[in-house]
Parts: sequence; C-alpha cells; structure tokens
Amino acid sequence: MLIDSLLSRLVRQGTLKLRHPDGTTRILGGTRPGPSAALALTTPEITRRLLWSPSLAFGEGYMDGSIEPIDGSTIYDVLDLFILNLAEGSSLPAMRLNEGVRWVSRRLMDLNTASRSRRNVAHHYDLNGTLYSLFLDADRQYSCAYFPTGTETLEEAQTLKKRHLASKLKLDRPDLEVLDIGSGWGGLALTLARDHGARVTGLTLSEEQLAESRARAEAAGLSDRVRFELRDYRSWNQPMDRIVSVGMFEHVGINHYTAFFRTVKRALKEDGVALIHAIGQSEGPSTTNPWITKYVFPGGYSPALSEVVPAVEKAGLWITDIEILRLHYAMTIAHWRARFAANRNAIKSLYDERFCRMFEFYLAASELAFRRWGHMNWQIQLTRKVDTLPLTRDYMFDAERAATYPHDPPPSTGSRGAVREDVERAEG
Repeated sequence: MLIDSLLSRLVRQGTLKLRHPDGTTRILGGTRPGPSAALALTTPEITRRLLWSPSLAFGEGYMDGSIEPIDGSTIYDVLDLFILNLAEGSSLPAMRLNEGVRWVSRRLMDLNTASRSRRNVAHHYDLNGTLYSLFLDADRQYSCAYFPTGTETLEEAQTLKKRHLASKLKLDRPDLEVLDIGSGWGGLALTLARDHGARVTGLTLSEEQLAESRARAEAAGLSDRVRFELRDYRSWNQPMDRIVSVGMFEHVGINHYTAFFRTVKRALKEDGVALIHAIGQSEGPSTTNPWITKYVFPGGYSPALSEVVPAVEKAGLWITDIEILRLHYAMTIAHWRARFAANRNAIKSLYDERFCRMFEFYLAASELAFRRWGHMNWQIQLTRKVDTLPLTRDYMFDAERAATYPHDPPPSTGSRGAVREDVERAEG
C-alpha cells in the first residue's frame, strides 16, 4: 500500500507498528535503532487524508479517533518517533509541497492587525479559566519555567523564572514604572509590584485574563500599584522605566517585528531597560505547523533569532544581553502534560473528549519540539543607550541570588490543593 511505502521512507530510525482499517499489520522502519510505537488507522478516509495533508490530517485524525495509538503506545510515543525522524531529515513529498506553499504565503498568514490579533488571542486564551488552573502552577504562568538544576517542582521553577526575569530588568529602586506586554493572568506583574516595589501596567487582549488579573490585584491589595488594560501594544505611547514581555512575541507576526521594537523604543524612557522572552527556532526561519495554526495558535509563529535581530537593529535599540534556554520549556510542558492527565476527567466535563485529545496532542507535540526539533526560548535585553547598564552581567546574578519571594504559594502541596478545589468545582 502507498501509505506503507511512504511511512517506510519517513521512519528510518526506530520502528512503527501500523495497523490498517482492514486489520492487516505492518512493521515499518528499523533501519537504525530508535524508539518504537504502534498505531492503528481506523478508517479508509484517514489513510487518504494522510497522503495529501499529513501535517494537518494526523492531528485531526487523533482528535476524531481515526488514528489510535495501540499496544500500550501513547500519542506522545507516536509523535516522538515521527518528530525524531523529521528532525533527522526524513520527510514526505506532501509535507515538502505543503511546506513550500506555507513558506510562500507565510507573510499573509501572519498579517496580525490589531483586530485580527484580538480574535487570535480569544481563540486560545478566552477558554474556560478553570481549564488552565487544572494544569498550570498556582500562579498560572503559561510560559517557559526556569530549571537551574532540572529537579525543581513546577511551582519552584516558575518562581525562579520570575526571579530570573526581574534580575535582568534591574529593578534597583522603588516605584519604577513597568509595562508588561502580554500580561496573562497577572502573576508576573503582581510579583514585580509586591516583591520589587514596581508600579506595573499590564496589557492583554484576553477578556478572560483581564478579569482574572484585576480580581487577583484586588485580592492581593495591589490595585494601587498594578493595573491591567484590554489594549493592543501598538497603541501604547507613554514612556516607562522598564518593559517586559513574556510569551507574547510569538503572536506578533513576522510582518510586525520592526513595528513591535519601534513601539518598545518609543515606550522606553531614555535610561529604560526592556526584556523580551519568546519561543524561537535554532535552525533558521520556518513556518508554523498547519494543525497548530488551525486549532491552537492562529497567527502564531516562533521566529529564528536571525529574523528578530534585524528588526531590533532597524528600531535603533541596543541588544545588551541574549540568553538561550534550551530544554527548560520541554521540562515545563512535561509537568503540564502530567497535570493535564491527572485532571483529564474534570477537563472533559468542561469540554469533551475531542477537546481533550486536541490538547493532549498540542502538549505532546510542543514538548517534543523542544526535545527533538530545535525549538528553544530566547531572552533579549534591550536599551536605548549604550551606557544604561553596568559593564558586566554581575548585577543580574547578585539580584537573582538576593531575591526572595515569601508570598509565593508553597511548592507542590499548595498548588495541588488549588488544583483539587478546581477539580471539585468543575465536577459540580
């Protein structure tokens, strides 16, 4: 069968047990040692769809049950086998053709105007708030955590992430005005205000996040130091002492990078400092997987640094520091996957089985992109002037070592208690 021939060309490292809709089974691959997985195609239709649009059809097939891991394999195991081989250079003709089409049209696909950006954000971030409390840490940090040793709990790693970011912002005096572009559920903004004495304005395009952030600020007694606005970054023009943006740049779109950094420059005081944290690709410019675009992050793209740095240069900003976080996001998502699995019944009660499968596929593929396929996180520190910051990076290490966050939830037990309460609420 054609599908057997094509998958044999794809799976060169490791082995795939493939069961067809008629019950026949083939063992594919095995040319080189590697992981193994078993998969069943349950309908003739999915076989045809995989031939023409494998990158989109595979995820959809798992969502609707026409693709099923079998014999003890999980969707993570199956994706691990495929992504490992793709990362090693294997491919399919249809994948190369579709990639070429996406490459030609990628600027049109990433034309993220203000109105389109609002719709894109709502697609993913305006989901039921309980969903995110069921797999994120208690502070709802929906971005890469920081694992100095690799043994930290999720709560500890997310606390250390905030501390790491704060050290690069050089919050060396009280009442510094900070702009948080893409403020999420408000955790970073609240931490910078509470533990560093900053006055923070958070910008979000998610109404769900806006309501939660404002409620958290009120509950923490920080409404006088932190405010949140439903506002696009492009409309901001008030100079600030510091700017931070975590996990938002992936939604800017390649057409708007220079405009983004010009906005950052315009919004920075002459002696200001900015820090941008985002997902990137280590192997150069590419395109976004069509399944991710359709179901998870419409308008999203994780750029190579070679696409980011020219935009910074055109905006006239100094790059004063760049750090690459390699496997930190893989470890973060591994925690999220485990928590999602532990609370799957509660999440299914909020949505349905198809949604759970979609999210499982998204989390597994995302983790493996960081483990196998060249994805990483980058942090770029920026200034307007060459002499804004000290001559060496020692001030970052000193600030990070000195920082203590006594109000953060205790690791593990505090978060699990919060998760359990959300499960009980979700189950009625």
